Amino acid sequence: MPRYEEIDVTAVKTYSAKDRASKVTTGLEARPIRAGMRMDEFFHSLPAILKAEDLKMAARAVVRAKHLKKPVIAMLGGHVIKTGCSPVLAGLAENGFITHFASNGSACIHDTELARFGHTSEDVASQLEDGSFGMARDTASLVNGAALRAASGDEGFGQAAGAMLIEENAPFTGRALLARCHQLEIPYTLHVAIGTDIVHQHPDADGAAIGRASMRDFRIFASTVSRLGDGGVVLNLGSAVVMPEVFLKALSLARNLGHCVRNFTTANFDMIQHYRPGVNVVQRPTLSGGKGFSITGHHEIMIPLFAAAIYEEEAAETLNL
Repeated sequence: MPRYEEIDVTAVKTYSAKDRASKVTTGLEARPIRAGMRMDEFFHSLPAILKAEDLKMAARAVVRAKHLKKPVIAMLGGHVIKTGCSPVLAGLAENGFITHFASNGSACIHDTELARFGHTSEDVASQLEDGSFGMARDTASLVNGAALRAASGDEGFGQAAGAMLIEENAPFTGRALLARCHQLEIPYTLHVAIGTDIVHQHPDADGAAIGRASMRDFRIFASTVSRLGDGGVVLNLGSAVVMPEVFLKALSLARNLGHCVRNFTTANFDMIQHYRPGVNVVQRPTLSGGKGFSITGHHEIMIPLFAAAIYEEEAAETLNL
């Protein structure tokens, strides 16, 4: 067998690690976790590295936006509501940390079902077999009714849905984002793709009304986006396609009309990182100024954790004033 030539390593140049510039130091490491810690102690114990630091920086951006009276938009996918995060988000709105919610149609459907019946999320696989999937007439009646009401009047789509929940005094209205936003007089805009939602399967679905109501909400949303510059925040919570696309178009519209929408913060929270949120929320909008974050984790853990970080950042800032 031939013997192949090996590289000669005797002349390799070396240095001392002691003198080398390094990215990780002991000062950045986590501190020990213990039972009974206060929440602020817990956050101070996190490593000041990578996503732990990003989480705290995104929370600081939300607190700063509140103090600057800049918009904080929370864009939602339906899974955020299904995983029980609505009361956490409502609490952030009540305390002035979120000023505008925007969602696809599924988030509205889950929110209204939870408000009216205390349950949501049907067994798709089994009900698809006999064609009963998505055929709940009472769910369709409210959501499609909200589209008709918004299209024929001056309300937004999400605004009408929230008002209808309050007017019927739904038993679990107190935990509904749609209703709470209506009470707080902050926008909840609905951005619906025709055919994506179970309510579109019903005979009372009016495509013209749904389109008109969604278009009004798009323009309401774009108005908020136009005010994001110099300190606003956009949070994308679990929408992989619809809301990142809607946001990008609203941003382009606002800039086209002469609004200086730059130097703001974006953050994408999801269980996995998708293409559209990555480029349409985190990367492209902040190219000319601002900062974007991508944080991966289950909504039922990460959204409450992020909310806790926001409250602690505000408390810390208040103490330092």
